[in-house]
This record gives sequence, structure tokens and C-alpha cells, in this order.
Amino acid sequence: MNPAESYILEQPEPFRGILLHLQSVIEHAVPGVDLKYKYRIPFYYLDGKPFCYLNQSKDYVDLGFWSAVHLTVHLEHMTTTGRKMMRSLRYKSLEEINNEILIDVLNDAFSVRDQGFWKK
Repeated sequence: MNPAESYILEQPEPFRGILLHLQSVIEHAVPGVDLKYKYRIPFYYLDGKPFCYLNQSKDYVDLGFWSAVHLTVHLEHMTTTGRKMMRSLRYKSLEEINNEILIDVLNDAFSVRDQGFWKK
């Protein structure tokens, strides 16, 4: 098992369930993502570049997006608290996850990559 998977499985509930659900949706919605362990958290890479990350912090799980400054959908559901460039979807329970919003944001982040907005 790689360290990113260990990170997810070692989290207490409800965070483990949230992380496992997010992992499943990301891996099914975004073709070619590669789960790595960077900066002591699970990071998804696409074409060798950071795409998004999963982080359990305090009483929530963040799904943060690398190219967030260029995202255009569901911004009202994303938080930027304490950050200038990053945005994240934040979840405190599995029931809070709206898969339609999640998949829309993942597709938007994927399209940002296709438009060449990613940092080189």
C-alpha cells in the first residue's frame, strides 16, 4: 500500500469515509490521475502536474484544487479561507457531499488543464 492510501485508511471516522468516497469519485471522474503522497498528504497528479489534494484537518476534509484561480463553477461552495490561490471543497460529513457539485468541479478543473492554465 502506498503512503497516500495509508494516510486515508489511518484517519478516524467520519473522515476516513469522506476521504474514501472522494478518492473513488476522483479516480472515476478524472481519467489518468495518479495518487501520490506529497507534502504529507494525498495529492492527485495529472500529466506529471499537481491536480488536487486531500487533507483531513481539524474537523473537516479539504479537497483542494491546484488550478483554483481559474475555476468557474460552484465557487459559492468553495472556501479560500487563509489562502490566496487555492480553493477547496470542505466536508465535515459524508452526507454533505453533493456528487453533482463534486463532479462538476472536477470536470471544471480538468478543463482548466486542457486550456493550458496549469503552471508549468
